[in-house]
Amino acid sequence: MSPALNLRQAFVDAERLPWIPLAPGESFKPLRFLPDQDGRVLLLRLAPGTSVPLHRHLGEVHAWNVSGSRQLHTGEVVGPGGYVYEPPGNVDSWKAVGDEDVVVFIAARGSMEYLGPKGEVLRRDGAASLRERYERHCAETGIELLDLVSGSPR
Repeated sequence: MSPALNLRQAFVDAERLPWIPLAPGESFKPLRFLPDQDGRVLLLRLAPGTSVPLHRHLGEVHAWNVSGSRQLHTGEVVGPGGYVYEPPGNVDSWKAVGDEDVVVFIAARGSMEYLGPKGEVLRRDGAASLRERYERHCAETGIELLDLVSGSPR
């Protein structure tokens, strides 16, 4: 039998974390920023009718619908409990459909590039930029900042 690894378990009470606005009708709740600065785990919430514009993932994405429904660019509708895997390089867009917010649990690596009509990169978001948004939001609103890399209060 091998010795037990000395790993630190991290619990984050998601109810203590704020929803941080990204765009009209779109917000995220960070759960974890991976220590290598390349990955993040979060909840993404979109109001009915809100779209995630055309974008490209530079790393893989795992997305599980917690609630609500979203329509992928392929026309497929993903409801509660539906899972979507997106490989690195995937280009897509999607929209919250129905009359309730869609909440998606996302674990992603690499950046996400928002694309213009000619494929040009308009903006890039990744773990570092989302972490910065989280920290700024906490500072501006007086919310306790949690260390979402190790999972403990700062």
